[in-house]
Amino acid sequence: MHDVLKPETEADAVEIVRQFYQEGKSLEISGGNTRPDFGQPVKADQKLSSRSLSGIVSYNPSEMVMTAKAGTPLAEIDLALSENGQYLAFEPMDHRGIMGSYGDPTIGGVFAANVSGPRRFSLAGAARDHLLGVRFINGKGEIVRSGGRVMKNVTGLDLVKLMAGSYGTLGFMSEVTFKVLPAPKAAATVVLSDLSDEDAVKVMAAVMALPVEVSGAAHMPYSVIHRMLDGLLEGGAATCFRLEGLSESVAVRRDKLRDFLSEFGSVSVLAEDETRALWQAIRDVSPYSENHQTCLWRVSIAPSAGAALLSDMRLVAAVDAFYDWQGGLIWMALEGDAEADALRRLIRKHGGGHATLLRAPETVRSVTACFEPQPSPVAALSNRIKATFDPKGILNPGKMDKQETAA
Repeated sequence: MHDVLKPETEADAVEIVRQFYQEGKSLEISGGNTRPDFGQPVKADQKLSSRSLSGIVSYNPSEMVMTAKAGTPLAEIDLALSENGQYLAFEPMDHRGIMGSYGDPTIGGVFAANVSGPRRFSLAGAARDHLLGVRFINGKGEIVRSGGRVMKNVTGLDLVKLMAGSYGTLGFMSEVTFKVLPAPKAAATVVLSDLSDEDAVKVMAAVMALPVEVSGAAHMPYSVIHRMLDGLLEGGAATCFRLEGLSESVAVRRDKLRDFLSEFGSVSVLAEDETRALWQAIRDVSPYSENHQTCLWRVSIAPSAGAALLSDMRLVAAVDAFYDWQGGLIWMALEGDAEADALRRLIRKHGGGHATLLRAPETVRSVTACFEPQPSPVAALSNRIKATFDPKGILNPGKMDKQETAA
């Protein structure tokens, strides 16, 4: 592959895509390159990066809306927001640890992959729920704009949602507009020790019914906690609940939750600094950031079915795993083969869901459907959408031949 193309203006990007469209050549779309070969490997004639399309276009903290060029580093976004006491509530994960990559995450890449963290199951929602507007260049070299720069503007809302999680297969993003929220003033984590997976799922469900406003609920078996934060978590397993908000509110809810959980076992409380470190490690799946040759699955399933699915999966493969999103998101690390057929068969058995193979040796990825295969009617619709935006299939060819609906 030739040198990476890095247009410095949207007009430059238009000319590049238009030329490749006319010549029938393909482009691999990337941002900060922190998710190289995510899913199926892309084989294209040249790589087109948004990295040089960088900078915050507009930001009014009082309106809680920001517009930025797609290649703007996420760190620059976070810094500008933190200076005004605001943040990205969907806390996008940093894939560099598990992918073994060294680029800088970009805001366009975050929305292109719909990257969402531990708050996803709460009112914070997914990245796509925060995306208000987008500018992109389709596969014919045409500029498309959808949405707006204020939260009440819903023009083109469906197209905005469509671009989130499209992984660069529908267009090359040049600019995104998104909402931001006030950052919580305080945080604490209540930890219940030594529960089995099955009991942890039940307790997490019970906690979600309490008026304590949990913003994170995760369960980590012993095989995981001894690799988290130098032994910060103790015991045979740890079921963790995050509380955020004003200091007084966090303190009241913390005590109420601690009293409730004491009926089920040993309870401890992590302070604010420990809380932030723990949930960043959960967000970035840090227990699986060392051995990049293992197959790493991201499985979305009903929280009540997660423990049973994992129990069945352990009968057919050597699996290490932990739970996020109240048990609705399971990170599975497998030695050897990806066991895709067995995993998807068991997901169907336990009520359905989605499985995405984030990481595996190339020989495995080349023969495995990394994204969840779609039902025929949905696949037909996806193909029509792809043909409309990229009629010659020049953008990230093969990237989402086997698609899933992002959770």
